Amino acid sequence: MVISILLGFVGTIISVIGMKCTKVGEENPVAKSWIAVLGGVIFVLAGLCVAGAVSWYASRVTYEFFNPSTPLNAKYEFGPALFVGWSAASLLLLGGGFLSCSCPKPEERGQQYYRQSQPPTAREPTVKRGNQHA
Repeated sequence: MVISILLGFVGTIISVIGMKCTKVGEENPVAKSWIAVLGGVIFVLAGLCVAGAVSWYASRVTYEFFNPSTPLNAKYEFGPALFVGWSAASLLLLGGGFLSCSCPKPEERGQQYYRQSQPPTAREPTVKRGNQHA
């Protein structure tokens, strides 16, 4: 669980850097997209760590519950913490999977800069209509 918390923290920082709305790495949008993919992969790893830790503890609880040598007052049951852990793991896996799917397509690997459009008055010459003498 400690490793998953650390991975989640690192994944959050890397994902924020890879977001399109941040200014870090703006000059190379393809590299910025790959940074977001890396953040998604780290989130998937954090989700796997959470799922592994929670499921491992749940298997220990189940084993101790059905062990006949365990005293009745020392038997544990599944509590809300296990279900919260499984929910957090599924959210991390789902969010990391979606973020990992944000990799740039091969046809978008060029420059992605667009010229800012000019207002119509600056592009088109205005023709003054009025008294025209022929």
